[in-house]
Amino acid sequence: MKTKSHESRSGNTDVEEAGQNPHSSEKDHIIQKDCPNEESATDNAVADPNIVDWDGPEDPANPRNWSKGRKMLHIILISLSVLYSNIATTTFAPGASELAAEFGVTNNIVATLAVTIPSLGASTGPLLFAPLSEVAGRLPIYWASSILYLGCTIGCARSTDTAMFLVFRFLCGASAASFLTSSGGTIADLLPKEERGAATAMFTAGPLLGPVLGPIIGGFVTQALGWRWTFYLVLIFAGIVTAIAMATMRETNSTTLLASKAARLRKQTGNSDLRPALAKQVQPRQLIVRALIRPLRMLCLSPIVLPMGLYTALTFGMTFLLFATFPSVFRVTYGWSVSVSGLAYLGVGVGCVIGLILFASLSDKLVGKDGGPERRLQLMIWIGPSVSIGIFWYGWTTEYAVQWMAPIIGTVFIGLGTLVITSSTQLYMIDMFGPQGAASALAAVTLVRNASGTFLALAANPLYDSLGLGWGNSVLGFIILAFAPLPVVFGKYGARLRERFPLKL
Repeated sequence: MKTKSHESRSGNTDVEEAGQNPHSSEKDHIIQKDCPNEESATDNAVADPNIVDWDGPEDPANPRNWSKGRKMLHIILISLSVLYSNIATTTFAPGASELAAEFGVTNNIVATLAVTIPSLGASTGPLLFAPLSEVAGRLPIYWASSILYLGCTIGCARSTDTAMFLVFRFLCGASAASFLTSSGGTIADLLPKEERGAATAMFTAGPLLGPVLGPIIGGFVTQALGWRWTFYLVLIFAGIVTAIAMATMRETNSTTLLASKAARLRKQTGNSDLRPALAKQVQPRQLIVRALIRPLRMLCLSPIVLPMGLYTALTFGMTFLLFATFPSVFRVTYGWSVSVSGLAYLGVGVGCVIGLILFASLSDKLVGKDGGPERRLQLMIWIGPSVSIGIFWYGWTTEYAVQWMAPIIGTVFIGLGTLVITSSTQLYMIDMFGPQGAASALAAVTLVRNASGTFLALAANPLYDSLGLGWGNSVLGFIILAFAPLPVVFGKYGARLRERFPLKL
């Protein structure tokens, strides 16, 4: 039996998250004060030999010591899960009119909700799944949500009326969102701060590339096979990814792994006093309740989480609102067919790819090994305003029916800025809260963001009917531009705010 000694520090050394980095300034390493950390576990172990920890810094059981290939496999599978669930959200969009005709839907709001309601589910599901992943481990949450997602996708494809369809669409969004939020915890489990940029960009691309690829695929599938096949296609994709994930993925949560190790050693040695190094001395029921309310506490008590969530939400929601104009603009103004009109989303996709490359290449270099979480905001400061530029560009070129390539070039800037804003916010949350709180922080941000994606899209018709494409889009551009100084403010004062308003996890 090996319990933790002073020399056997965990390879999982997120000391920047624990506020213990000897190479950073005091200002840079302030975090939420109750976050469990390796240093405090080590100190306790010196006085208490019954604390069970990793078998030295090179322990292969520690996820931080896995091979790069094994880590990358986990991140790719999570990213693919995020991608297929977001493709599913909009693959159905070209077939919405067919469903409305089949089920006799005449209310425009109901017809719009048929497309956007997964975003509402995605804003509520993480409130359950994400915090539980920090208590029960990542794998049980991934498997439960994957099975639920597959079942609800079948339900969507086999729906016989509007109510049945809307319920299954909502549940698809609720279950799939666990990957978007819990994956932040997985990345924090596997990678040190200075290696998280590319991984975060990869899984962040799903919510942005999904709505781009979805209508392109859905347009051709709907025209050739009907709207139900858009769900069968997603079911095949999701089923393949889920099968591979269940065969290859392993638990990454250090708290859960050490708890299992302690339980095994108690059984082998008969020493009932053994306990895991990272465990909190709290009753299980109290721990679960505390975890479940954690995302809402972050929104209400942190002076950083809610404002950053609002900025991301408005960017995300107004991008979805803009997407709502694509079918009518490119069919009516430019005369495109139902299947070809999905290609209008390619500009956003190109922008997302450019943003992904830039973020993956520069984010970790800008933050360095010893930089504080606020350094994650630098790319947002520089590139975030491109969203407003793109919206102005798209709005006025479509208002005057400029050649179709012009508005699509404008949407490239929208995709670029949206990916950088979203990725920067998510990685800021991951660095700030570490493995023990990253999933809950992303759940809090996702709650605000995806709710806006659901309801702001409902404002598309009234907005453009009243103001037209030019001024209607300009209103959106000005609102997002008003939030552009936010990362500048948090970049300068974020560390002080975290020190003054610590959040007990």
